[in-house]
Amino acid sequence: MLRINQIKLPANHTKEQLEKKIYQAVPKEFVESYHIWKQSIDARKKDNICYVYSVDIKVTSESKTLKHDKRYQIQKVNTKSYKIPKAVKEYEHAPVIAGFGPAGIFCGLVLARAGLNPVILERGASVDERQEDVKKFWETGVLNTESNVQFGEGGAGTFSDGKLNTLVKDKLGRNRFVLETFVEYGAPEEILYEAKPHIGTDLLCKVISNIREDIISLGGKVRFHSKVTDFVVKDNHITQVVINDTETIPCDVLVLALGHSARDTFEMLHKKQLEMTPKAFAMGVRVEHPRKFINQSQYGNDYEKYHLPTASYKLTYHTKEERSVYSFCMCPGGFVVNASSEEGRLTVNGMSNHDRMGQNSNSAIIVNVTPDDFYGQGPLAGVEFQRYWEEKAFAVGKGKIPVQRLEDFNENKESTKFGTITPDTKGETSFANVRDCLPDFVSEGIEEGMKAFDLKIHGFANPDTLLLGIEARTSSPLRIERDESMQSQIRGIYPCGEGAGYAGGITSAAMDGIKTAENIL
Repeated sequence: MLRINQIKLPANHTKEQLEKKIYQAVPKEFVESYHIWKQSIDARKKDNICYVYSVDIKVTSESKTLKHDKRYQIQKVNTKSYKIPKAVKEYEHAPVIAGFGPAGIFCGLVLARAGLNPVILERGASVDERQEDVKKFWETGVLNTESNVQFGEGGAGTFSDGKLNTLVKDKLGRNRFVLETFVEYGAPEEILYEAKPHIGTDLLCKVISNIREDIISLGGKVRFHSKVTDFVVKDNHITQVVINDTETIPCDVLVLALGHSARDTFEMLHKKQLEMTPKAFAMGVRVEHPRKFINQSQYGNDYEKYHLPTASYKLTYHTKEERSVYSFCMCPGGFVVNASSEEGRLTVNGMSNHDRMGQNSNSAIIVNVTPDDFYGQGPLAGVEFQRYWEEKAFAVGKGKIPVQRLEDFNENKESTKFGTITPDTKGETSFANVRDCLPDFVSEGIEEGMKAFDLKIHGFANPDTLLLGIEARTSSPLRIERDESMQSQIRGIYPCGEGAGYAGGITSAAMDGIKTAENIL
């Protein structure tokens, strides 16, 4: 297989123009087949926006092809196809997985395909039932603490943008396997080659349910409304899992794919003396700008004629106090959603559908928080820090999403009306002074950062820019310790994914689930 890199074409090019470029690099008679490996947009020159391609071609003669035309970057490639390892270890009981987010889904799928018939326990509801629970919460404010934006089939990533890019190094093809698996179960094929692939909440729900059905067809079990509330240890090895305080099942292996919001489970694990340590995370707000403004800032005034996808951005800044301020989980053409999971506490997240055509684009603007900032001690100190500020957010917003114009935020006063931008949210909003539900160092970091970001995207710090609070669950506030075999100090327990502190996002969590399954096998 050969790869042609740096094929540049106008933004409004045709398939025929792409093929012409391919056959200029490699004579058509040598080409058996081709497929796009990577596609990105180069918008540095607003009057000459281009798509840039890497294309893999299967040829009849690699030696002749490489001699053909030195103007093109052509290289040999050996793309590895991920292969599920065969089971070497034997277990008396089927592996148990707690949590059916990305880590639990892919751990379960690999184990099921390897013939181990995993039992997957999800505290929340199936994705269809969960969608109804979430819709009811957004419309009425009535929260189901076991079925919400955080808990249920698919995990917290289900109600997000469905972004699939990751910075995790991947030599064994796990990343590609995750993308190919999503396509196999219904995701659009372009996620295989887009530089910043995403699925979108509307499509992701169906993909997840398709994976679940296949796990079941392979002999696995998926049980909803089934929370792990305790476990039994004998000779430092797990032997039983307790579900909903009422049912006990035997197990040799328990995968803790809990997600970053399973705070009551973290408390149970702490009482059972599972080794955990506090971990840094980040906290801040969601900011909203008109989708068309972000498109214009990234693509130029004439962007509409190119029919480009809704634009995204990535911004970073270091404050005078040596804090990192950065954009996170940017949702082009999306919504800010009430993502609460506990009564009397409020947190937000961002979400996009596949078409990304909402009126606004939003992103978290967050500031790093370290264990030195926590108010208490011990592994759960970060959880209590999050809870403290989420309670403040619930109070200042009167149970609704607190919202404020940037100008009022900078002047430390509650907003009373919107300017040129109105919020696009799932869940009601309430005018508030968002500073009242953030630590001072976070508020100061956001204020300083927004001014710096305005130098990169002029108008980003428009006085009417909206800040919605608070974004408190960017990642897990703790890490459940594990060794090289990916087990905790209690043998047979495998901490896994974002909640355990080993991933950040859908793809990296899925890959950690795969690695965990490999160790179990």
